[in-house]
Amino acid sequence: MYTTHKILSFMAGTLLLLLSMCSPNSTKRMPKSLSPSVFHPEHYIPPKAAKKPKTLVSAHGDVRTDDYYWLNERDNPEVRAYLEAENRYADSVLAPVAALQERLFEEMKARIQQDDSTVPYFKNGYWYYVRFESGKEYPIYCRKKGTLDAPEEIMVDANMLAQGQSYCLVAYLNVSPDNRLLFYAVDYSGRNLFEGRILDLTTARLLPDGFNGQVAGPTAWSKDAQYLFYETKDPVTLRPNQIHRHRIGSNGKNDAVVLEEPDETLYLSLVSSKSGEYIFVNHGYTDNLETHYLSASDPLGQFRLIRPRQKDFFYEVEHHGAHFLIRTNWNARNFRLMQAPIEQPGPEHWTEVIAHRPEVLLDGVEVFRDHLVLVERKEGLRQIRIIRWSNRQEHYLDFGEPTYTAGPDFNPEYESKTLRYRFSSLKTPNSIIDYNMETRQKTVQKVEPVLGGFDPNNYQTEWLWATARDGKQVPISLVYRKGTPLDGSAPCLLVGYGAYGFAYEPGFNREALSLLDRGFVYAIAHIRGGIELGYDWYEDGKMLRKMNTFYDFIDCAAHLCAQKRTSADRLFASGRSAGGLLMGAVANLAPQQFRGIIAGVPFVDVLTTMSDPSIPLTTGEYTEWGNPGVREEYEYMKQYSPYDNIRAQEYPHLLVLTSFADSQVQYFEPAKWVAKLREKKTDTNTLLFKTNMSGSHGGASGRFERLRERALEYAWMLGILGQTS
Repeated sequence: MYTTHKILSFMAGTLLLLLSMCSPNSTKRMPKSLSPSVFHPEHYIPPKAAKKPKTLVSAHGDVRTDDYYWLNERDNPEVRAYLEAENRYADSVLAPVAALQERLFEEMKARIQQDDSTVPYFKNGYWYYVRFESGKEYPIYCRKKGTLDAPEEIMVDANMLAQGQSYCLVAYLNVSPDNRLLFYAVDYSGRNLFEGRILDLTTARLLPDGFNGQVAGPTAWSKDAQYLFYETKDPVTLRPNQIHRHRIGSNGKNDAVVLEEPDETLYLSLVSSKSGEYIFVNHGYTDNLETHYLSASDPLGQFRLIRPRQKDFFYEVEHHGAHFLIRTNWNARNFRLMQAPIEQPGPEHWTEVIAHRPEVLLDGVEVFRDHLVLVERKEGLRQIRIIRWSNRQEHYLDFGEPTYTAGPDFNPEYESKTLRYRFSSLKTPNSIIDYNMETRQKTVQKVEPVLGGFDPNNYQTEWLWATARDGKQVPISLVYRKGTPLDGSAPCLLVGYGAYGFAYEPGFNREALSLLDRGFVYAIAHIRGGIELGYDWYEDGKMLRKMNTFYDFIDCAAHLCAQKRTSADRLFASGRSAGGLLMGAVANLAPQQFRGIIAGVPFVDVLTTMSDPSIPLTTGEYTEWGNPGVREEYEYMKQYSPYDNIRAQEYPHLLVLTSFADSQVQYFEPAKWVAKLREKKTDTNTLLFKTNMSGSHGGASGRFERLRERALEYAWMLGILGQTS
């Protein structure tokens, strides 16, 4: 139920932490009086996309003209030529900070312990860990039998797989219950099109097994390790819509489809219970509407349904002893925990384990044989609550900082009395801690190293509350180097997301230290659409209330200025994906509030994309943004869609970043947005558009190449503020 109990989740999460290792300790500060921007875009002629008007007519008769719709043509050489021309233009304008970008990259890289490794975890007789070698871009997945003194077994070296490839992502690692086989998947496209592979760990040879289509996500083994269940995607929409059963040793052509989801608005996802006794298949997307289950000891059996789907009814399932544990919003806006006998799992047999509390969100559950661990969220911050099953004695962990993030790490051993959890804050590096739930003793297993003399005592964190225009109190996390003036003269980077009930956690960001040590304030706006303040916080920032997300961010920016943490002429904003939509919306709504805006892989052509069910992710997101087939929802999206609301006005400096292979937000959305902005905006500020021709939704796949992308963003901001060193 708390999905860190999968090897994939642990390794992927750890990899993300390792990829985030970067921060300088330079003490250079921005001057109180701003220097003019070092960029001179007027010296260069920006690319001009051809206008080829296309008429778009909605189901309601609304007519729009899209002059740049032709940029959707991925295989059109004219499209690629335009993107490459934009790249050359951006490089020319950025030339004054090229040396600064390289300096930022090197100082970020210098703070990475390049031969680092994760804290090993024990599962089923083996210690597992991930390590990096100096100078290499990709992780190496390893294990040792029985003891950490045993010889190392390298399961997968992603550096070997990446040779000759411009992009490489290894994911979904899953070792069989008999420890003999490893499933893993590789994507070379950047579009999340994974090839599944099975490795015999005893011989280090790949089995000849094939799979019936592109593997879509996590897998699940039968207990006898003779069968593997896997997801596949619809080839057009890339929606995970089928679950297959694969017999080990077969070619995959005859793999049975054991479950299929015909509803184009729902996705399928696989998960194994922590006990290894059951396999669950969830049907849903932003709401998990129903779950099927199968005994892992009966792989040829039929999946059984726990509760049929119902609109706005959410539940998720884990196994404990003779019961299923069910986290649900049934008569509980912020969720409660129920249990049901395995043989009678329907809601008529559910009994309450943890009651609903209106002021506390039950965010997740981690199950052990003797203990229950609850992840709760109160007043914006996570808490960890531990309950002993036998007598229901309980206690909370104490974290001791005003703003932080914490949660269970990978805990695969059901019998364990030790909870492994992770903790970090905006000034405290990522820490892995083992906590004995009986003795309450903490053992810090690792604090992620930050090289170069980093000292957390040099930084100050704060937790502020901004009053939104409708009276709601919106939390803001921020950090700055001690001694930074709080008189409005400090530059600031404000980041946000605000969608899918995703909480923007105030965790450690080594990359941001490159800004903090140059006098920046770094802030996170915990706006509606996220889930920081409970499920209502999410619901109040989606569908027909999406405008709250944008207004919250603008009001947070104004609050930072009013509190003298920065000023509008020194304030930058940044967001990616749905956060890129946020950037596009606030650029239209409040351009005067920001000096510059960075929009990464931005979802900015909302109306056109949501009106095309063939575009990946569209249909599943009707419950997040709206269905254009419903007039009220169409009209609401039209009022905020960034592309449709560009007008003749001054805009802040804009840096727009995308990836050509991105399957989550197609490259043509920002391409069209930039082309139309060039046509409409009335200012002379920089508008730069960079396309990674080999990256994915997350950018480059290598840990160092990712740093180059972040160094570009920081150099651009510093250049706008007149700094080149």
